[in-house]
Amino acid sequence: MIKGHARLLIFTLVCFIHVCYILYMRIKERRTSLLISMFIMDALEKKPIIFDEVMCEILDLPHNQKTRSTLRKLEKAGVIESRAKNEYVLSAQGTEELCLYFPYVRFLSKKWDKKWRILSYEIPESERVLRDKLRRKVATWGLGPWHRSFWITPHPIIPALSELISGKKERAYIQAFEADHAVGDIQVLLEKAWSISKLESEYRELFREWHKILSQDQSPSKKLRLIIDGYVDVLKRDPGLPKEVLGPNWVGYEAISIFKEIKTILLSR
Repeated sequence: MIKGHARLLIFTLVCFIHVCYILYMRIKERRTSLLISMFIMDALEKKPIIFDEVMCEILDLPHNQKTRSTLRKLEKAGVIESRAKNEYVLSAQGTEELCLYFPYVRFLSKKWDKKWRILSYEIPESERVLRDKLRRKVATWGLGPWHRSFWITPHPIIPALSELISGKKERAYIQAFEADHAVGDIQVLLEKAWSISKLESEYRELFREWHKILSQDQSPSKKLRLIIDGYVDVLKRDPGLPKEVLGPNWVGYEAISIFKEIKTILLSR
């Protein structure tokens, strides 16, 4: 009978931990979603966001005390800064946090140092859990696979990587380097590591979706919400490569211009 109670207690505890983890991940995803939406809405033009009723609807937030409390928590954490009553901008800390989930953000405001970061790991099958955990953690860092377990990125990920594996078992299986590009066709690298032509097609499809949304019979705030949702979905897969390798005519820069125009039109109605 006691063993039965013990099993029930363990099962209940496991379920509780699982639920707590899911809630934590949802809160974390919600926070990241809010920050990237704020970035799209204000940081591209470096203007503060006014969290009035219209803006809350656009960002899918209730216009109430709960949202104000959330904003104060984010301000206390240092990821956003208050400019005036109900006016906020992303802080440098918030922007840096976003770069680990949306690498697209980094080189819009910072210059590339022309260095490539190379991450190589050989984690045995017996440590599959460690390997899968590492892959999940670095999946949003703008890394592109050149070969199996050999990844490359222009982003300065070494400090984040060092912090991630500090004192952990994974450290024994990982090597990381910084290097200059010496020989090889950059366009071949972009295609092999990041499937850049596929990403370009996704942006073109996004433009078509934006056109459909704008032709719908919905409120301007609802349209802008849908447009942001689609934009964020593509940005999740954009490795955020620097202009020096993409060139000035990259479709992602076109997306920025089109979005600014759409935003201006919809917010003026």
